Amino acid sequence: MLKSARLFAAGVCLAGLLSGCAGAPVETANTVAPQALGETQESGLVADLISRMSLERKIAQLIQPQINSVTPEEMRQYRWGSYLNGGNGGPYGDEFAPASEWLRLADEMWEASTAPLPGDEPAIPTIWGTDAVHGHTNVIGATIFPHNIGLGATGDADLVRQIGAATATEIEVTGIDWNFSPTVAVARDDRWGRSYESYSEDPAIVAKMGAALVEGLQGRKGADDYLGRGRVIATAKHFFGDGGTEQGVDQGDVNGDIEALKAVHAVPYPVAIEAGVETIMASFNSINGTKMHGNKELLTGVLREEMGFEGLVVGDWNAHGQIKGCTVSDCPQALLAGLDIYMVPDDAVALHKSLMAQVEDGTIPMARIDEAVARVLRVKQRAGLLGPDAVKPSARPNAGAYDKLGMAPHRAVAREAVAKSQVILKNDGVLPLKPGANILVAGQAADSIAQAAGGWTLTWQGGRELTNEQYFPGATSIWRGIEAAARESGGSATLSVDGSFDERPDVAIVVFGEQPYAEFAGDLKNMVFGDEEGLELLRSFDAQGVPAVAVFLSGRPMWMNREINAADAFVASWLPGSEGGGVADILFGKVPATGKLPFSWPARCEGAPVNGSQGALFRVGHGRSLADTSPLGSLDESCGFVGERASADWYVNGRLSAGIAALAGGTELPNLRGEAGGVVARGIDKDRQEDAREITFGPNASLTLAGAGEGAFVITYNLAGAPAGTVQVSGGATVTDVTSRLTVASGKGWREMVLTEACLGADADRLTISTNAPLTIAISAIARQQLPPGTQCSF
Repeated sequence: MLKSARLFAAGVCLAGLLSGCAGAPVETANTVAPQALGETQESGLVADLISRMSLERKIAQLIQPQINSVTPEEMRQYRWGSYLNGGNGGPYGDEFAPASEWLRLADEMWEASTAPLPGDEPAIPTIWGTDAVHGHTNVIGATIFPHNIGLGATGDADLVRQIGAATATEIEVTGIDWNFSPTVAVARDDRWGRSYESYSEDPAIVAKMGAALVEGLQGRKGADDYLGRGRVIATAKHFFGDGGTEQGVDQGDVNGDIEALKAVHAVPYPVAIEAGVETIMASFNSINGTKMHGNKELLTGVLREEMGFEGLVVGDWNAHGQIKGCTVSDCPQALLAGLDIYMVPDDAVALHKSLMAQVEDGTIPMARIDEAVARVLRVKQRAGLLGPDAVKPSARPNAGAYDKLGMAPHRAVAREAVAKSQVILKNDGVLPLKPGANILVAGQAADSIAQAAGGWTLTWQGGRELTNEQYFPGATSIWRGIEAAARESGGSATLSVDGSFDERPDVAIVVFGEQPYAEFAGDLKNMVFGDEEGLELLRSFDAQGVPAVAVFLSGRPMWMNREINAADAFVASWLPGSEGGGVADILFGKVPATGKLPFSWPARCEGAPVNGSQGALFRVGHGRSLADTSPLGSLDESCGFVGERASADWYVNGRLSAGIAALAGGTELPNLRGEAGGVVARGIDKDRQEDAREITFGPNASLTLAGAGEGAFVITYNLAGAPAGTVQVSGGATVTDVTSRLTVASGKGWREMVLTEACLGADADRLTISTNAPLTIAISAIARQQLPPGTQCSF
């Protein structure tokens, strides 16, 4: 069933399409589903529209700005084909705006895009895209489902299909058309900050779950409700290799034989295409040195010609600007490679101008423009958004039905998903909790829905500062779920964040885990969980003879040997979302424990990818039932990244340490400040007044730091823009080109650079940074630190 009430048949009053054609015959939506439109009819409609569009309007269909930048007035002027809200975007500058404001803005943008144009030119409705990656979680009150890693643990594709349908309905409430989901990354290095967006390290699991979510969001191909009521456009992302970067660095490099890479990372895409996915998002990463947004061999050769994808390819956030020779406002290479829509949040007008000029001077053939526009229009047509009776967002099914946000049936599906996602890794017999037990619940995460939900929750990064009462109405924290279950069982539960008690409990539950993060902010250098709150609580209860259950919230498997040893039971809870009652359902044995690991669990802390190898403590598919109380045995707690390590500061708090010299062109820069040899160093503020340095290199300039010390160089730095030339580091005889590594790190804020003998040589007695082109880098700390043998250089 189409979202609009009726759709004009091909060839019937095409000249009046989108500008009215009273009295023309129509076919009702009840008799013609979008996929039933023949290719000739669809092609005829789209071809007619394109024939009447100006170049200016065609190019606008290929540009997608964000709501923090674009206004309805600009939409009326340029007629952008689509727009998005970023992770921190909200209507009228308010990322916490009520649902009614989202719908109001959707109407304003639609009306601006469909205002009549002069002459015969058609006014094409715009569409709104959003990242509803675990429910419609940009909007307060929406159901928050477990992140994909948890859904992978359920193994239940039908449940994922239900989650897709519930999410689509809640998206429709706010008048939005298009969801940038599912993520079908096959995460192979758990240090990656987006691991929780992956269903599994196993491509078969990812393919199954991704296709199920596509069908839940869009409906099944051939069904009457395909892209109709309660359905939205889906996006499989990110094509391809996003989960295979070296060291798990977000937006980084994926290297290897292309067929071997496809055998892992491309597996989910043909399955998603078969499920009918309408759009695919290109990935930030490089494949063998070529950025995916500019990789014609893969975007066109593999995706189109080999896999047969006929929908549209949308870019990621300014990712086209990372192509060699491109900026965010000037990049014909992406379109020529096979991109159809540029996601350009804040530079839409400048990009529009450059694309116009590139068509006019022949850089971009008109045929390529028409091809991309046709793909955009066909998706809009299949979604029922073209035709004289297409209606504004607030007049569509489910729009404005605010009681459907977080409604009870959706929360029930989420609670079921939470319960099925819990993976029991250890149980000495304390689970299920006994009826009538006096339970103490500890840990800062226990009563934090925000921490249980993780990133991409109301804001891009999420955050524990988002309080339950203000930001999560209708949701249930893990603590509240346990409290209710304890009461139902005839027992009691007490929340004591720090684990203190006056009356000795029968059992303690410690809820702890990773703070929320998203994308590169979550990248790690090893698999150590550095926050020891949970470990200290578990050890305290163990010392007092109180049985303890560890409930670990995380976006990935981590090295937990110490915590597992200290606990009587250990549950991998992932990022369960808004329905904490599902965790309690498992702890109290109200439902069977069926969750299985979607990722290998590491036995060691260093962080090397496991993926079912001998380095796995538990392999994919492992998970205990509540009846399995077999002993686990004591785990090895040794880790070179834990405990005291020899370290010497070379530069900290705005000062070089005694005996450390900074040299440029053979001239000393006292206290790393001044100008010499083409290098300018000045004080800047990071955390306090002039506690950091901004260092600007001219062409062919170098900076050397020399002094006594051993171990790796650990540098806290911020690189605002990608290097313009080659950047090298050396510690003496060994010289390493780090240009590509710094390019990936640029624009990501303050980060840590670790330079070991892997890139400096075994006997490095100094650090030299050199470049053949201008470069500006900020540095707030430099230290030499003893790290475990074999530690890789990282950026």
